[in-house]
Amino acid sequence: MHKQSDTPTETNGSLSAEATWPQIERRRYPRNGDGITKPVALPSAAPPVPSLHFSTQGLPPAEQFKAWRAYMQPIIDVQLPDNVTLEDGFIVSHTVWHLGRMLLVRQQSDAYSYARTTAQLRYSPIDHWYLGLRRSGEAWTEVDGKVIKTGYGRVAFRTLGHPYRGRCTQSEIILLYMPYSLFSSEAGLFKSVNNCILSGTLAELLASYLGQVEAHLSSLTLNDLPGIVQTIRNMIANGLEPCLRSDPEHTEHSAFGTMERVHHYIHHNLHDPQLTADKICRSVGMSRTRLYQLFEGRGGVLNYIRKQRLQAAYEKLQDPANQDRVLDIAQTAGFEVAANFTRAFTSEFGISPSKVRKSLACFPSENTVATTSDNKQISFENWLRNLDL
Repeated sequence: MHKQSDTPTETNGSLSAEATWPQIERRRYPRNGDGITKPVALPSAAPPVPSLHFSTQGLPPAEQFKAWRAYMQPIIDVQLPDNVTLEDGFIVSHTVWHLGRMLLVRQQSDAYSYARTTAQLRYSPIDHWYLGLRRSGEAWTEVDGKVIKTGYGRVAFRTLGHPYRGRCTQSEIILLYMPYSLFSSEAGLFKSVNNCILSGTLAELLASYLGQVEAHLSSLTLNDLPGIVQTIRNMIANGLEPCLRSDPEHTEHSAFGTMERVHHYIHHNLHDPQLTADKICRSVGMSRTRLYQLFEGRGGVLNYIRKQRLQAAYEKLQDPANQDRVLDIAQTAGFEVAANFTRAFTSEFGISPSKVRKSLACFPSENTVATTSDNKQISFENWLRNLDL
């Protein structure tokens, strides 16, 4: 499992471009692996689907898991199994395709454990839904004391907006990351679907469709993506109906269901200058004490609102069609003084608003694919942060 490359390659995490798509190989792991993230593009008259590839194959064994941990840090903390050391190495291949309002991931990895902790929720604005279709291996994931097991062909659905933990064996999995707003019309219903396994004919059709999409990624273009995303979104929503019906009492009273109602209200009133804790409590029918308890692990409800507003500001600054002044965007985000906005924005994203406005958009447009190592926006983390464009 832990095979060391004869010729280790660069490990500085820089970005580079390749002229062709990597060929899909029927191997345990792809040949091309050097521990760095690469934009990949296929020359075409129509814009191809942007992708990033990460692999630890070419790194020294002792550095492999460290690289994987750093790569996944934006969403989960990962650990080696108890009987494995860093010196044993850790082989993983992780390829991401940007479908517009979804990220599709194909991941092949050694065994590891994972956790989305309350500490990460406190500092992370990412609260996407995600779906996992396991191709091989097994996983056990626990949310609020409920553990589900997934194996070959099983489809699991959960949120990054709630803590979870688990472990998986050596495996291959297809993952979909989807912004909260993609299911905003169903948010009031999605109260008992966290850590749910989709089952039945609709789940089988969804798994089959995802397999077809993955198989044709090299020939798809940006023009194909809106219809594909909408189809997947509808299939997931329909496939979750059995989960919604399975536990009506839990649906009405779970803490997760209450959190979903609050999330739904905040996302639909994010830029209301009167959005306060008191207004949220009145609108969703809960006490201030209960609201503070729900968001205690995220630094408080006002901190959550602030981070979501900064995230929305980031998206506006990256949008080439948005010509609003930075000051106007700052005021929409709740900052009357531009300097205060700049400080908060830079602290959150590590880059100033003006530099974001001048830089290449995270989602490549037309035939543009980033090729420079100093373009910090081209990364899995920033694709996650800016998924809801």
